[in-house]
Amino acid sequence: MTLPPLLFALLMWFIGTGAVVWLDSRPRETFRTSLILAGLVAIGAIGLVWARAGDSSVGGAYAGFAAAILIWGWHEMSFLMGHVSGPNRAECPPEAVGWARFKAATATVIHHELAIAATAILLFAITWGQPNQAAPLTFLLLFVLRVSAKFNLYLGVPNLSDEVFPEHLAYLKSYFRKARCNVLFPFSIVLGSALAFWAWTVAEAAPAGSGASASATLIAGLTILGVVEHLFLVLPLRDAKMWQWASNNKAARAVVERVGRG
Repeated sequence: MTLPPLLFALLMWFIGTGAVVWLDSRPRETFRTSLILAGLVAIGAIGLVWARAGDSSVGGAYAGFAAAILIWGWHEMSFLMGHVSGPNRAECPPEAVGWARFKAATATVIHHELAIAATAILLFAITWGQPNQAAPLTFLLLFVLRVSAKFNLYLGVPNLSDEVFPEHLAYLKSYFRKARCNVLFPFSIVLGSALAFWAWTVAEAAPAGSGASASATLIAGLTILGVVEHLFLVLPLRDAKMWQWASNNKAARAVVERVGRG
């Protein structure tokens, strides 16, 4: 019973990320239409979360997980397409250090983080007291993994993974720091691994074939993927080439190919 949820988590993560990369690499004049259509899908997904909140079956767990991924994809598109980020869209001043640098960096993404937080609250609100918590827990996990990754990029890691960063968000690169490692990174890996192990034990303890078991397994699988993405920040491997197939931008593909060769 554990293999299907793990494969489903991997498939949703891979296809979802690839779709966002493809849509974000298309001409900018397509962004508005893509974002509107994705927004309609996200609204439908929120409706699905509400409708299946009382469904404790395996199907309900899959539906909640998939809905959370779809909603998350819309948020990521709104950020990567430059529509929802923050009031600061300037490069980091060379003299900014300490608290000044942190405030400037926070101002580049704060609107997006608040939008995600508001959506997480909404998902928990519409499923409050219901047995199917797959959607809010999945969305919250994605939020935590995102915040952890951003803090690690801010503090410094060997691989910034910014080769195919959208040109209109290039200023964000100035807030990243290249370093051998940082004090947060080991905690991110340990806590992420512990969360995956905990979710796995919950899945094993739940009745076989139940929605609770499937939900916990999906969470465990997604957490493992998040830990792997964190490891790409420090290992001598580049994950940019993984999404070469999804890029619709010839320039971006050329960069990815250069990265893959060298």
